[in-house]
Amino acid sequence: MRKLDQRGAAAFEFCLVGMFFFTLMFVIFDLGRYAITVQSLRALADAGARAIMINCYTDAAIQRQSPTGCSGDPLSASQKQAIAPFLFNGGLSPTLSASGSSPIVVTASQPSFTMFMPIWGTTFNAPSAATKIPSPV
Repeated sequence: MRKLDQRGAAAFEFCLVGMFFFTLMFVIFDLGRYAITVQSLRALADAGARAIMINCYTDAAIQRQSPTGCSGDPLSASQKQAIAPFLFNGGLSPTLSASGSSPIVVTASQPSFTMFMPIWGTTFNAPSAATKIPSPV
């Protein structure tokens, strides 16, 4: 009986299995990077809310008034980088803003963030996190 030629069978099997394996591996890396970014944005929004409570709410709470003038960016760039250094990788810079009067909403976002894998489209681009500060009155 003649023996069949098996040359290249292992390479073909590797191509079939390797394509799915590497795709799965890069999807895990991409989603992990997104999760770390969102968690860092939450930490940054919490730190911004803490700074607003210390700077704006202290006097308002003592006088039993609603806080005023608590908008804008409460943290400097060096403070942001100390709180969430991962957000500054690759030349990116997050934005932090506070708006509203009661409750004040502190929002941290990474507008120039994009996923590596093209399968996501624009679903996960520009992640953000927000923290609400209730009125002290």
